[in-house]
Amino acid sequence: MKTIKNLFFLLTFSLFAFNCSSDDDNSSTDDGGDDDGIVTEVYKSGILTSDETWSAENIYVLGGKVVVNEGVTLTIEAGTIIKGAEGQESLASALVVDQGGKVMAEGTASNPIIMTSILDNITVGQTAGSNLDSNDVGLWGGLIILGRAPISVSGDVETAQIEGIPATEDYGQYGGTDATDNSGTYKYISVRHGGITIGSDNEINGITLGGVGSGTTLDNLEVVSNQDDGFEWFGGTVNATNLITWGDGDDGLDADQAWSGTVTNAVVILGSESGSALELDGPEGSVATEAGYTFNDITLIGNASTSNYIADCRDGLIANMNNVLVYNFGAESTVRISGDDSHTELAAGRITFSNWEVVLPTGVALADIFQADANMESFTDNATAITATEATTGADTSVFGWTYAASQNAF
Repeated sequence: MKTIKNLFFLLTFSLFAFNCSSDDDNSSTDDGGDDDGIVTEVYKSGILTSDETWSAENIYVLGGKVVVNEGVTLTIEAGTIIKGAEGQESLASALVVDQGGKVMAEGTASNPIIMTSILDNITVGQTAGSNLDSNDVGLWGGLIILGRAPISVSGDVETAQIEGIPATEDYGQYGGTDATDNSGTYKYISVRHGGITIGSDNEINGITLGGVGSGTTLDNLEVVSNQDDGFEWFGGTVNATNLITWGDGDDGLDADQAWSGTVTNAVVILGSESGSALELDGPEGSVATEAGYTFNDITLIGNASTSNYIADCRDGLIANMNNVLVYNFGAESTVRISGDDSHTELAAGRITFSNWEVVLPTGVALADIFQADANMESFTDNATAITATEATTGADTSVFGWTYAASQNAF
């Protein structure tokens, strides 16, 4: 009954508060089930117009989009729990960092920051609730970070509107000319049960990165059970370390629009409804980065009961994939090179594979998993078939002991 009352309040509050500052918090108290007493739920909606700090002593509930405005810094303490309200389409909840805004969210391995659904019974002092699991997806939106670094989109325009935010909202713009743009620091954050649909083929990713610059820090981030992609880059220059995504409804790591950063140490764990482990696209406009983007030290774990793309390389991408471990994929899973422009980049040596190790399904040869008409040797000369006990490459999974995925023995 508490959840129903909260949702009624949130929907009513968001109708009149969205375009106003949320400095005047609406709080309620709730016995969170712990032995220490009362937990305070702080309701947030609309645009943050001055600096704020969110404390681990409270639970913060997002009523619709909560936007960190240009020039505003939101500090989120280690151990803070943030819950997104239910709401379809334009009423979907999400934390949005607008261009020029910053979030300083520095969790720790023992006190990560948790972003989840209001339906999750997790409370202060906990790192997981007990009523949701990896099958619960699309219960709220996610984390959207928008910066002013370069992008490559149709028409070669400098900025674009990010997917997941209706085109009628002026806070959804991303892209620009500042490659070193800084949208803040994001460490030890777990984003769970998000990805709600706002329209046809338009869901919110677990963590969306639109034109995010290299001045931004992304380290030790987890996405669990998102209805769309786990992580998606739309252009930008930001680098990231120690990423893990589990059970997404679409792709694990998705790169678009001439993103030019590097991911170092990442794990993708596909579920029964997942798409590609890696979905890698090229520029949409005429502007391409000659260096492309790079993935180093990556472990890709498939779902043996389905056939997924291990990597789907499309639209003239330029990418480097180094030190990659692949296992538990179905017999028809492949690395696909799609489209004439992608084949051109492959032949030119601008799609590269280095030190891949693959645990093959029974009856499948290494050459069978590379779906390309030519330049087969670019993959087969740089990949080795192994047994599960022979792996020497891939991610260092020991750094992910803090995650929800680790607590559920997902890897």
